[in-house]
Amino acid sequence: MQEPESLMQLATIDWLILAATLAVCFAPALFFGRRAGTSTSEFFASGRSVPWWLAGLSMVATTFSSDTPNLVTDIVRRNGVAGNWVWWAFVLTGVSTVFFYARLWRRSGVLTDLEFYEVRYSGTAAGVVRGFRALYLGFFFNCMIMATVNLAACKIAAILFGLERWQTLAMVGVLNVAFAAHSGLWGVLVIDMIQFFIKMTAVIAAAYFALHAPGVGGLDGLITQLSTRRGPGGIDYLAVLPDFTSNWDLAVAVFIMPIAVQWWAVWYPGAEPGGGSYIAQRMLASKSEKDALGAVLFFNVAHYVLRPWPWILVGLASIIVYPELSDISAAFPNLDPRLLGHDIAYPAMLKFLPAGFVGLMVGGLVAANSSTILTHLNWGASYLVHDFYRRFVRKDAAEAHYVLVGRLATILLFVCSSATVYLLDTAKDAFDVILQVGAGTGLLYLVRWFWWRVNAWCEVAAMASSFLVSVGFLAMARAGSPVSTHIALVLTVAVTTICWVVTAFVTPPTDRDVLIAFYRKVRPVGPGWKPIRDIVGVDANAHAARDSIPLGLLGWSAGSAMIWSALFAVGNVLYGRHLQAGVLIVTCLMCTGIVLWVMRQQWPDNA
Repeated sequence: MQEPESLMQLATIDWLILAATLAVCFAPALFFGRRAGTSTSEFFASGRSVPWWLAGLSMVATTFSSDTPNLVTDIVRRNGVAGNWVWWAFVLTGVSTVFFYARLWRRSGVLTDLEFYEVRYSGTAAGVVRGFRALYLGFFFNCMIMATVNLAACKIAAILFGLERWQTLAMVGVLNVAFAAHSGLWGVLVIDMIQFFIKMTAVIAAAYFALHAPGVGGLDGLITQLSTRRGPGGIDYLAVLPDFTSNWDLAVAVFIMPIAVQWWAVWYPGAEPGGGSYIAQRMLASKSEKDALGAVLFFNVAHYVLRPWPWILVGLASIIVYPELSDISAAFPNLDPRLLGHDIAYPAMLKFLPAGFVGLMVGGLVAANSSTILTHLNWGASYLVHDFYRRFVRKDAAEAHYVLVGRLATILLFVCSSATVYLLDTAKDAFDVILQVGAGTGLLYLVRWFWWRVNAWCEVAAMASSFLVSVGFLAMARAGSPVSTHIALVLTVAVTTICWVVTAFVTPPTDRDVLIAFYRKVRPVGPGWKPIRDIVGVDANAHAARDSIPLGLLGWSAGSAMIWSALFAVGNVLYGRHLQAGVLIVTCLMCTGIVLWVMRQQWPDNA
């Protein structure tokens, strides 16, 4: 157990590195303020001229937030490396967006993904869904996400410097709100790109020094010690798959349910079935359909292959250094007890960083917080302004007026999300709540592109039923009668799916002219649009060969296998299992070849 120590002190070299890091990250964004202020298209969609590599890097940086290392550490300490399947399963979601939905989003030509509702649906219900989701996602749900990110920042600052929550929130608020309100999406994209490289350098350094912390013994020492140590319920901390024989309940919760149900049934920001939120924003801002597809593919590879293992190594090392939460509490006696949880083990491990690297890590953590918060502020403001205020409150104002309202909405979002921080305890708890509330709606978001019968009332039914069932389970848990997470998820998905499918058949269909216009614009394929295709004629189906579902399924399967094999190849190299790593590398290369072939078929040189 570690002896109590004083708070971390930054040496002069740390302050210099921190200042340089912040200057490099944020200074370029100052040049985009004038361009962002010209129109809402520039402020929220960068004039639809973003190349694939910049959009992809921005997606990766946004999902690399200050709460992500904490969340992964929490998972590893509770359920071992295999526990990460609760988010690794979303590979299936992300790659399906690459091969089925990226080009459809870009063809839709909307400014935000909520504008989609009045392109795809008709009648009062379409406007109701757009307005409701603008407030629900852009404000309430978005504030919950940002609160989770800022809660992690508060925990890190409390461990490292003894700061109160309000002090941390004030500092990150001034930085993030100023740049989000000034620079618009172009500034956010440029900041994200720079921050990604700084954050990766910082977390790799954190993993290196965590492995050399007292008692760990480097990578070999870590593997040797944890090979014989078991966690609660006999968990093998190093295993990448759960034990299906001796711990069936855990296997169901962290692997079977995510792979079988969660990836397609749950709406979660950054991993939405069919794409959505800021992922859709980046696709819509891309300069072409090909750039939208390339951006999402690059994002998924970087998100699942490049980033996880540095976090996992720190989480594993923390098990040796701080076996129990009481060890963390003893090492940091001034820590607010309300912040104590397994997720705080990550910042607790940062005390082993030497001078110079402390400044880099603090700069990296600021970058991690900012890249996510900046995106959520811009994305949330786009919903509130473009999909609610401009659509329902004031329709005929000048572009400068809407940009001003967007900047004011940015400030409002941060203030409200900061207040929400005081309602949360751990990153994992917030992650579970978000998954539960978003359960059941995912299948609708996949199907609505490929079945003409889905209408706006289906969206209403799915949202209402999912929310009510989730609230019911949360109320039961608070009353002392909790339902296991995977059972609650299955029941929520079943009830929600029944509700929206029944609604599709008992409510009036979308106006035929709207369906025809949508079909001509987006060109969805498959049997679900046959009645509309017959009306439009054969010529409207000219792109069907390139967009074929079998070709997409091949790309989706190979792409998912490519990412997982690369992810576990890295893990096996770290574990010293070179034969297994070699097999996985060969598998990855074969799958990569198939993915490239599929992309050439979908995007021939003359397309």
